[in-house]
Amino acid sequence: MTDEARLISRTSSIATDYLASLATRPVGRPVDLAALRTAMGGGQPLPEDPTDPLAVVEDLATAAEPGLVASAGGRYFGFVVGGSVPAALGADWLTCAWDQNAGLYALSPAAAVAEEVAGAWLIDLLGLPAGTSVGFVTGATMANFTALAAARHGVLAKTGWDVERQGLQGAPPVTVITHGGTHITVYASLQMLGLGREGERVRKVAADEQGRMRPDALREALAGLDGPVIVCMQAGNVNSGAFDPFEELIPIAHESDAWVHVDGAFGIWAAGVPSMRHLMAGSLEADSWSTDAHKWLNVPYDSGLVFVRDAAAHHAAMTLGAEYYVETQGGERDNYNWTPESSRRARGFAVLAALRSLGRSGVIDLIERNSAHARRMAERLSADRRVAILNEVVLNQTLVRFQPEGDDPDGTAGDRLTRAVIEAVQRDGTCWLGGTTWAGRAAMRVSVSGWRTTVDDIERSAEAILACLAAVADGTPNAVAPGTGAG
Repeated sequence: MTDEARLISRTSSIATDYLASLATRPVGRPVDLAALRTAMGGGQPLPEDPTDPLAVVEDLATAAEPGLVASAGGRYFGFVVGGSVPAALGADWLTCAWDQNAGLYALSPAAAVAEEVAGAWLIDLLGLPAGTSVGFVTGATMANFTALAAARHGVLAKTGWDVERQGLQGAPPVTVITHGGTHITVYASLQMLGLGREGERVRKVAADEQGRMRPDALREALAGLDGPVIVCMQAGNVNSGAFDPFEELIPIAHESDAWVHVDGAFGIWAAGVPSMRHLMAGSLEADSWSTDAHKWLNVPYDSGLVFVRDAAAHHAAMTLGAEYYVETQGGERDNYNWTPESSRRARGFAVLAALRSLGRSGVIDLIERNSAHARRMAERLSADRRVAILNEVVLNQTLVRFQPEGDDPDGTAGDRLTRAVIEAVQRDGTCWLGGTTWAGRAAMRVSVSGWRTTVDDIERSAEAILACLAAVADGTPNAVAPGTGAG
């Protein structure tokens, strides 16, 4: 066996042992930051001489161990993070070994065809219009960026302005309409595109109590507007999981000739599930859509997807070209034409593997199962009179607030209790979840997104959360020992 083969074999063994530990290891635990930095080599000079690669990998695994979060496991409920299905994990390992540059067909015909096939399967699964273009990007931030770049091109082209060639100086002003539930990555994208996050040309309209754009507010915002308009809608609010009412909103936007973008970071997958398709009703009339494959398709990071109805606008917004590029004549796919990157990782292999291993029925099962788990979590927790579920659990998101006994006229006692319970849960380690602010009040956010999550994981996690609530309410939060709850 060669040294390289021994290295790969040992790396596989370390990874396999880690995956086997997910069922029993604490999901999260307190970290000694100084010790972690020291173990990783912090404060030490760059080594002058080479180090044996096998020793490097083994030392890295040992050093990283205390700082790893078991987000690939079944009881991680933070940030809408899904673990990787086995086929996608295996494909991602191969992607590293193959080390393909996915920018051009000439650089990797296999990477180009993987994206071509996976893109067609995704369009079919989600029911998107025929001819929709697809880009494989790092995540929803760059998916939103790419879609909004295409939108910027599309609305300005109608005025005769070539924004890619002429820039924004002197261009007709573009108005962007968002709403109270719009995700921060949309604003980050607008900022990078020179359209701004706020001000007269970025109008944030009212959302309802679940974070959905209100049709009356959109109509009012559009009234009297003249010139290019982009309207940003949402499939799956990051807190409540709610969907904008697309059937009402999109016709209103299109009456003003606006480009409609749907940020569907995780909610768009409901379009592929017959029992949930009603949540996406009307969304197929939009002009662009974005999502994360590393969320609910459960592929490894980093993997985002952008879809654009007008492929020509998408291509015009992204393509660059250079004298030394070996480009196709259109019969083959040059992946760089659909993303902000040229040289990049071949993300299509893992997406293709996930889709093939799950199949249509597997994707449906994953989405329905996780959503049922979210509802079960809400049921288990709400049985305690001190627990309030703040959202309509229509998808995989459950918003929880804890209320102490007695009066709490301004809500501050509930805020303190809720934050204290979240800290106790994170310290306990049975599960991991995060906090948020909803309607001005502290809340606990439970996101169920991983294929490994079982009914038992939900039951154990709910029991741990309620135990932490009891300990905090009794004034004994330290009774929860750090990192011991997963056993």
